[in-house]
Amino acid sequence: MSSYAPTLFFFREDMMAAMMENGHEIIAAAPESEEEWADKFKERNIKYVSIKGIERTSTNPIKDVIGFFSILKSITKEKPEKIFTYQAKTVIYGCIAAKIAGVKKIYALMGGLGSVFRNNKKSFARNIMKIEYNVAFKYCDKVFFQNKDDSKEMLDIGLVKKEQIVMINGSGVNMIKFSEKPIPKEPVFLFIGRIIKDKGVAEYIEAAEIVKEKYSEAKIQIVGYFDTNPTAIKKEEIQPYIDKGIIEYLGSTDDVRPFLERCSVFVLPSYHEGTPKSVLEAMATGRPIITTDAPGCRETVVDGVNGFLVPVKNSKVLAEKMIWMIEHREEAEIMGQKSLEICKEKFDVNKVNEVILKTMEL
Repeated sequence: MSSYAPTLFFFREDMMAAMMENGHEIIAAAPESEEEWADKFKERNIKYVSIKGIERTSTNPIKDVIGFFSILKSITKEKPEKIFTYQAKTVIYGCIAAKIAGVKKIYALMGGLGSVFRNNKKSFARNIMKIEYNVAFKYCDKVFFQNKDDSKEMLDIGLVKKEQIVMINGSGVNMIKFSEKPIPKEPVFLFIGRIIKDKGVAEYIEAAEIVKEKYSEAKIQIVGYFDTNPTAIKKEEIQPYIDKGIIEYLGSTDDVRPFLERCSVFVLPSYHEGTPKSVLEAMATGRPIITTDAPGCRETVVDGVNGFLVPVKNSKVLAEKMIWMIEHREEAEIMGQKSLEICKEKFDVNKVNEVILKTMEL
C-alpha cells in the first residue's frame, strides 16, 4: 500500500514480482483511480484497488479521515493475511486500519522521514505525526528502515522499538534493467527527482551558474516533475535559468535510462532521503555521484571513492566538485566504476528483496 500509485508500479515491481514467484497473491492499493491504474497492474498479474481520500501532501484532516475509512473498507473487503505499507499517510492510517480489520501481520517501510518531520523539529504538524507514528508502529511486527539516521531518530524519540527495526539497503536497483553504459566525453551533469526545495534544486541551479562561468560547454540538466509538496518549486521560478541556458529542463519521464546514458555525472544535492533510488540507478549505470552528506544520501557514496559528499545547502562546494569532475575526467571514470561495484555488492534489488521476504516470512 502506498499513497502514490506510480511508486508502487515502478519502484516496487521487483519486490511484488519476487512475492508472486514464491506463490503469493498481491493486491496493490493507492489513491489513484482504478480506471487509470487497474489495467496496468493487471498486466503484471496484480490486482489494484483505489483507496480514495488519501492525498500525500494535503493537510486537510477531513480528507484524512475519509482516507482512513477508505483504507479500512478496502482491507476489510480484501482480507489480506499480511500488509506492507510505505509513505507517511499510508503507513500511519494503513497500519491502524489493518489492526482494526484483523490483519495477522503488519509491516511498514520508512523510505525517509520527509520534509514535515525533518525541517521543523517544533512544528505542530511534526508533533501530530509523532503521535500518529507512535500509534501506528505499536501495531507493526517489523519496521523497515533504509538508513541508520532515520532509525536512530525514531528510536531515540521512542516511536519504534529496537526489536522492530529491520535495516535494508534502500529499495535496491534492478541490475539487469539498469546496466553499465559508457560515459560520454562531454561534461553532462544530471539531476533526476521531484522539483522541490528539499531535493536541493535551488543549490543545483546556483552551482550551475558558477560552473557555466568557467565551463560554458557543460550541460547541466534536470529531469523531474513539479510537485505539490510543501517545498515545491514552480516552473516559473526556474524558467529564467532555462532561458539563459544555465540549466536544461528535460521534462518528466517514466524511463530515466536514456537520460542516465547521456550524462557523465549524477548530482543529487538533497537535504534528506530514505536511500535515493535515483542515485542507485545512476550507480548501476556506472556514473560518479555528487550528493550531500545527509541522511540517506551518505549511504550511497564513499567520499572520494565513487564520488563526493558535499554539505547540505552549499552551492559553492557543490560547484567546486562539479568543476573537479570536468577537470579530472579519468579519475571521474574510475569513480563511476567504483559506483557500479558498490551497487552490485550492496544495492542489488534481489539482495534487498531477500531481506524483506525473509522478514515477512514469504
